[in-house]
Amino acid sequence: MKVRSHANIPVFIPHLGCPNQCVFCDQRAISGVCEFSEEDVTRRIEEALHTLDGSGKECEIAFFGGSFTGIDRALMIRLLDLAESYVQSGKVLGIRMSTRPDYIDDEIIDIIGGYTLTEVELGVQSMTDRVLASSKRGHTVSDTVLACKKLKTAGIPFVGQMMIGLPASAAEDEIYCAERICELGAVGSRIYPTVVFRRTELQKMSECGNYTPLSTEEAVCRSVNALEVFVSHGVKCLRIGLCESEALHSEEKYYAGPSHPAIGELVRGELYFRRIKNALENSEVTAKTITVEVPSGDISAAVGIKKKNRLRLEELTGGKVKFTENNLLEPYSVRITL
Repeated sequence: MKVRSHANIPVFIPHLGCPNQCVFCDQRAISGVCEFSEEDVTRRIEEALHTLDGSGKECEIAFFGGSFTGIDRALMIRLLDLAESYVQSGKVLGIRMSTRPDYIDDEIIDIIGGYTLTEVELGVQSMTDRVLASSKRGHTVSDTVLACKKLKTAGIPFVGQMMIGLPASAAEDEIYCAERICELGAVGSRIYPTVVFRRTELQKMSECGNYTPLSTEEAVCRSVNALEVFVSHGVKCLRIGLCESEALHSEEKYYAGPSHPAIGELVRGELYFRRIKNALENSEVTAKTITVEVPSGDISAAVGIKKKNRLRLEELTGGKVKFTENNLLEPYSVRITL
């Protein structure tokens, strides 16, 4: 069995604590978890710990899939107490949770502030009320702003999750959303292109023509716009696209939308292409061989899937393009040498 040194231990709580039904939501399909059993949580944590190196330095217990701060208070505290016991024993670094902006209030801040939280992930999704209403999100932009302010005041780091291609959302709405997430003080972000799952209201909207699912190409282009904002503000993007699962490829669960298994790499590659192309245009390079320096570990993303970027750049320049690593470069920054 391969031993990993960095991982989250996910504890999925599909739909628990969330009475709202967003048009896009099917947490059971997204997470692959249909039921929740409190009795199974310890077993799942222990099984996951056996795949790690035992140090706990880069591992978190993460309550995902529902609105964690909206579940029954007694259950929430029992789960937090359990997770905290693993923190205090040194087996994990801390606790992560996902929730809705309207489920953050002073009472919740007082409760969760007593635990070793690494980050709270807020399902912002959009910072445009028109889009939130069209998605039946059940909260407003003002709820998100207030939640972010409360978390920041309490010194609790938070991550802003946003979606691309929601009903009534345009590319400029998504750029604005990314900018606001940064302005409100998020330490991280996630970008989720909208996927249409079966038995959701979004499927019905698609069938009757009230919603058009994004193609993979559209999702990549619009996700790059958001990623560019996060990179420019120094806000780390933890993930682009849903976790790869059977639900994304099952005819029983998946209906339409960008389900490419490597959509995150497509987005990262496109951002690198934009930046390399811009650097070439600014440098007026005319050499036959061009070397593109990228940050350590990013050659694969910069070259692109199936060497797409290399081929496009060689067609653009009429010369040969090589890639090399430079450990002094910041993420997504590039340097052109001859």
